[in-house]
Amino acid sequence: MQAITLDCGMQVALRRSARARRMVLRVSRSDGAAVLTLPARADLGEARAFVAGRAGWLRAAVAAAPGLQRVEAGAALPVAGRGLVLTPAAVRVCRVEEGRLLVPEGRPVGAIVAAWLQGQARAALAAACQGYVAALPRGARGMTALALRDTRSRWGSCTAEGRLMFNWRLAMAPPVVLDYVAAHEVAHLAHLDHSPAFWAQVARLHPGWEERRDWLRRNGPALQAWQFREA
Repeated sequence: MQAITLDCGMQVALRRSARARRMVLRVSRSDGAAVLTLPARADLGEARAFVAGRAGWLRAAVAAAPGLQRVEAGAALPVAGRGLVLTPAAVRVCRVEEGRLLVPEGRPVGAIVAAWLQGQARAALAAACQGYVAALPRGARGMTALALRDTRSRWGSCTAEGRLMFNWRLAMAPPVVLDYVAAHEVAHLAHLDHSPAFWAQVARLHPGWEERRDWLRRNGPALQAWQFREA
């Protein structure tokens, strides 16, 4: 992938898109990576000028992004809203014990913990969604499937067919935050938009949702910053 290097040494990756109508500069809130999306035939010189004109904003956005944190032995990983120290031990499966997350010895910590978190997320989200679906008004769509992903742009989604998708990193957030995201996506089964009627449905399913959404906006990038893949 092409990249532009600023005078300060900062790099901006270039991504050409046939659908892009203008240049858009973004900085990942999880790792501070900068990407410029530009039309397929855009001139490279224009791209350089575009980035240079936004150098001040770019430096501030990168500085504000949390640094990547590796999931490894000794790290205090947030699980259900509280930090657990990742501790290799003579266990066959991950287990929470006295402020620690015990992880099977001799196995890659990141992969094992990621799989365990996915299991935690699936169980919690399935239970929450089932409860919220039962509270929907008559005539709402049914939930046809529940899928987990590790997405960077969203915490959940709902299709017109009733398929719900969630980011499994929600298992790292406080349970009330996970419940809010479940309620948000289930509410789309009744209103596949963000109309006033949709937000009213969210409020009926999960009173106090605003506080949970604000928590996710403030702390979500830190959850995304955890790196589960081996170096």
